[in-house]
Amino acid sequence: MPQPRKKNEILYFVLRNAKLRIGVAVVFLFVVLALVGPLLTKYQPRDYVAPGVQPPSSEFWFGTTSFGEDVFTQFVYGLRATFIVGLIGGGLGTLIGILIGFIAGYRGGIVDEILNMFTNIVLVVPSLVVLLIIAAYLEVRGLLFESVFIGFFAWPWAARAIRSQTFSLRSRDFVDLARLSGMKPLKIIITEIAPNMMSYLLLVFILQFGGAILTAATLDFIGLGPTNGVSLGLMMNNAVIYGALILRMWWWFIPPGLAITAIVGGLYITNVGLDEIFNPKLREM
Repeated sequence: MPQPRKKNEILYFVLRNAKLRIGVAVVFLFVVLALVGPLLTKYQPRDYVAPGVQPPSSEFWFGTTSFGEDVFTQFVYGLRATFIVGLIGGGLGTLIGILIGFIAGYRGGIVDEILNMFTNIVLVVPSLVVLLIIAAYLEVRGLLFESVFIGFFAWPWAARAIRSQTFSLRSRDFVDLARLSGMKPLKIIITEIAPNMMSYLLLVFILQFGGAILTAATLDFIGLGPTNGVSLGLMMNNAVIYGALILRMWWWFIPPGLAITAIVGGLYITNVGLDEIFNPKLREM
């Protein structure tokens, strides 16, 4: 009986939390547009479909670029790339953070010191400099490379946070009981510690997801993103390079900029709402 009651209690606060509803609605809207959007256009992102510098119209909803490419087509395909980077980069960063955080927090001692040292090294390594060096040797960079690169440099703060939580939980009575029963450390982490941190791990993933999207947009905007394909950051990069601001082509750079802001903001609001739900001290009665 306690478990269903707890689920009903969480559901009650989920339905009451305005921040969570707004955040999820914003992100869901862009997810649907990323999935359905390519079906609403007959063009490909790099197709030359009309004369350049056409403002939004009934035929071209977001206008055209200086080269006659449909901005709406680039926008919806760019949304797909944005969510793929968030999923792969954020997921990889979360996974590495979970592995290192759990091991360091549960084992302690010399293992903890070594993993902490490794975490600090990655934390202080300037990822932008590393990417500049890699970009100098790689003529072609794809979306997968960018996602993996972001994930490999995004995990240290997650590892530290998860380590701290694990360190606190490992001294609890239920963990001591599992240890005395002969349960192996890996099984204790999976069956005893991780379930008690699921809400916290969800919050970590949401933050990693949003962070990966923001990092990818930054790299794309400064020209260090994928050399092929299309993304929201690359749209803004091209708009700046080809003088969209000077030509007053607001339809080229405002939609991707607003979309990135809305998605990252929606994820942050969702995270705040979930934090209020999972933390009884923050709940609004």
